[in-house]
Amino acid sequence: MKLFYKPIALPFEYPFTISGGRTKTHQPSLLVALQLGNYIGYGEAPAIQYYNVTVDEMVAVLEQKRNFVEKFALTEPERYWHYLHHLLPNHPFLVAALDMAAWDLFGKMEQQPIYKIWGLTWENTPLTDYTIGIDSEEKMIQKMLAKPWPIYKIKLGFENDVALVAALRNKTNAVIRVDANAGWTLEEALIKIPELQKLGVEFIEQPLAKENWEGMKVLFQQSPLPLIADESCVSEHDVAKCKDHFHGINIKLTKCSGLTPAKRMIHEARNLGLKVMMGSMNESTVGTAAIAQFLPLLDYVDMDGPLLLKEDIATGLEFNEGKVQMKGNTGLGIELKQ
Repeated sequence: MKLFYKPIALPFEYPFTISGGRTKTHQPSLLVALQLGNYIGYGEAPAIQYYNVTVDEMVAVLEQKRNFVEKFALTEPERYWHYLHHLLPNHPFLVAALDMAAWDLFGKMEQQPIYKIWGLTWENTPLTDYTIGIDSEEKMIQKMLAKPWPIYKIKLGFENDVALVAALRNKTNAVIRVDANAGWTLEEALIKIPELQKLGVEFIEQPLAKENWEGMKVLFQQSPLPLIADESCVSEHDVAKCKDHFHGINIKLTKCSGLTPAKRMIHEARNLGLKVMMGSMNESTVGTAAIAQFLPLLDYVDMDGPLLLKEDIATGLEFNEGKVQMKGNTGLGIELKQ
């Protein structure tokens, strides 16, 4: 195989802020490609500051390990993931991008979309939400009204955030989900969640700090709304810990290191009676198309990355009032823009 890569930085339509005051205007990412003969597969790894992942570091690692990445004889992507997992044990985001590219390449060689290779049919696919980042009440309402959508995910984790949800609820009958991004204490969550239930909120994502398992156990027993783990469920080793602490998990392909382990996480979550969500890290259509392959397996999905960006690098997905359709018929089903 031949390896190619390209750093990219895609601008957001609006500055994107989550709890803790973390704001960004662009999403830096690394686009990778694996070529075998006439076939090319693509993958994407967004750089996320609070996971200490940078594009420069990923590029440096790729250059250091290029020969090893290229020399593998690709017969099936699962074997390649295991190889990469041992080759790059401390770089799950990079492994995820290469695993994604391998699956795209394999799907093109097999002349099938990835979900069909997995034996799935395109039915019972959940609607994606549209995320409203933290801003002033006026601007958050403005963002919501500018994008009529059946499901909104609202970033919370600040003072008077329940009042903000009430203001949004006054403007829409859409489903509202809340993502606190670990921004509440147990005491705050016990007060706020019943209030959010009265406002018709569907579920709460990551209410407490990721290491606060004792607090989550208490909250799990008392919360009137479902609780979904995000920062507390990074890799497949975290799934079992979420039982009796959360009602479901949110899988991020980049954090868990790719499509291959994500399949195992879904299987384990189902065995434990947990709901399954898959989430975005503000990927372009490349990374978002990888999420799309899992849609028939999911209860909830947050794959609005391309909707939040002012510019994109690929085509292949259609969003129609939350319903996602793939346009391509092989691999990820995407084409890079020229």
